[in-house]
Parts: sequence; C-alpha cells; structure tokens
Amino acid sequence: MANRFEIDGEEVLDGEVKPFGNSAHVTVPKRWCGADVKVVRTSEPTEQDEE
Repeated sequence: MANRFEIDGEEVLDGEVKPFGNSAHVTVPKRWCGADVKVVRTSEPTEQDEE
C-alpha cells in the first residue's frame, strides 16, 4: 500500500525520471529555476541494466 502525502504547492508536473550519467533526473520548466520543489515517486522503478 502506498503512503499518502499532502503538499501545498503552486503547480504539479507529471514526468519520467531519465538516466543521466551515474544518476537520473527529471526535467522541469526553466521558469522553475530558483524555486523550492519536492519530488514524489509514484510507482516502482523499472529494472535497468547496471553498466
């Protein structure tokens, strides 16, 4: 069962986490630069081959 979180915010963005070097990232609009953000994982990650 998933946890439930309640967050007060300005906007919601649905996105996909993509590989980036030895890490991963989520792209957000440039206009969000300098803003405080929170990221919530809403599904289990798919299995990736380790390189």
